[in-house]
Amino acid sequence: MEALRGSDLIVHAGDVGHPAVLEALRALAPVVAVRGNNDRGAWAESLAATELVDVAGVLVFVLHDLAELDLDPKAAGFHAVIAGHSHRPKLERREGVLYLNPGSAGPRRFRLPVALARLRIQAAGVEAELVELEV
Repeated sequence: MEALRGSDLIVHAGDVGHPAVLEALRALAPVVAVRGNNDRGAWAESLAATELVDVAGVLVFVLHDLAELDLDPKAAGFHAVIAGHSHRPKLERREGVLYLNPGSAGPRRFRLPVALARLRIQAAGVEAELVELEV
């Protein structure tokens, strides 16, 4: 959690695992979270499948599984798309849109690194940095 201290907003791309995770994150900053395929139970039903985050006119679309993206982010005016289903950290730009999978900051998944991403949103747009965490 230390890596998230000082954040203005925390975005979680699903597979939260337990409502206590969201409570702990909310103690650090406001949280936007979507439901992942491993999020089950009444608490998870309160999470939307997608969220649109607007930070000073910079639009960030959040969903769990990028394969379920059913729109054209560029045509929709989105500056970034955040998805997390694979838990594989990845950062790329396509047609001017930032696509980000921050990885998984919880327990190690498969043989993937434990990671998160820092997103910097400014009037000029969005920049991201992948951060591998020590475990």
